[in-house]
Amino acid sequence: MKIGIPNERFNNETRVALIPAAIANLKNEHHEVYIESDAGIGSYIPNEEYEKAGATLVSDTKKLYESVDVIFKVSPPTQNLTLKQHEVNLMREGIIYIGFLAPHSNRDVLEKMQDRKITVFAMEYVPRITRAQSMDALSSMATLAGYKAVLLGANHLGKIFPLLMTAAGSITPANVFVLGAGVAGLQAIATAKRLGARVEAFDPRAAVKEQIESLGAKFVEMELPKEDVETAGGYAKEQTDEFLKKEQEAIARRLSRTDVIISTAQIFGKKAPILITEEMVAQMKPGSVIVDLAAEQGGNCELTQANEVVNKHSVTIVGAVNLPASIPFHASQMYAKNISNLFRHLFQSPDFKLDFDDEITRSACIIRNGEIVNEMVKQLV
Repeated sequence: MKIGIPNERFNNETRVALIPAAIANLKNEHHEVYIESDAGIGSYIPNEEYEKAGATLVSDTKKLYESVDVIFKVSPPTQNLTLKQHEVNLMREGIIYIGFLAPHSNRDVLEKMQDRKITVFAMEYVPRITRAQSMDALSSMATLAGYKAVLLGANHLGKIFPLLMTAAGSITPANVFVLGAGVAGLQAIATAKRLGARVEAFDPRAAVKEQIESLGAKFVEMELPKEDVETAGGYAKEQTDEFLKKEQEAIARRLSRTDVIISTAQIFGKKAPILITEEMVAQMKPGSVIVDLAAEQGGNCELTQANEVVNKHSVTIVGAVNLPASIPFHASQMYAKNISNLFRHLFQSPDFKLDFDDEITRSACIIRNGEIVNEMVKQLV
């Protein structure tokens, strides 16, 4: 098959869907890779490295889209300002798209893809099952986001993280509170501990207590809901208003001694839960920092503004957006592995026939023959 890698047009997107090291395996399976000139520049990969790996450079965007069978992307398709056309309209009818889609906020893109009968596989809908771990781009990107969130918190905090015993006196360690112990939260805990902070963490899933404590953090206890708090696919479920209030109370009890909050709680395809109200922010110490990884979904803090750093009640609130793009080298490396593995799984039969009895294929497919086939996306639209 002919695989096309276009330039990413989304604002501030530095990642690329395929790196040179991932091309060899695809070529060994007799696939051809076509990459738009300078697609890897944001990830510090020059054109020459792609050519050495056996990819064909294409300088004409339209020609790239017209020449390939499959498109690999990172960010969802958007407007190509240079050509004054939407990227979906550049794709020929019946082509295959593999990449992130964010259908809950890109319904117009869904409609365009339906009209052009594009077969769509969304990276965020790869099921969280054992045999799909090597294709799980959400977890890969969350790992990097959790790491970078702690660095942002340390950068904005007017203190250092570790305990220091100096001739000028003792410096106590910073207190970091992580909300949510999924992939991003666990990486945030590990990073904050490596920097020397004292770390606490909260999650409504009692099962993660052992993981939190294994990283050296303290698990914040509270009365947990009796019902299951995550879906069969491993995503967090929306909680009741009553339980949300209990969460806020448990969090509020620790705010007076917290220096940095890393907030990671998100509900797949829905607005993020408000865990920190303005009243709670006002209880925090002057100079404290909140890094909100749920900013794009509305934020876990009531005062969060996506892609903005605001200061309210002497607290700095960082509306973190697309943090993996701020670590493009390793983000692209990890994503390229994920998307290549998914592609090879989807098209493993000699005739490239898709097996929709397979859970991974069925779950990741969003549009087929002009129809939305994913049940979760059907509910969204």
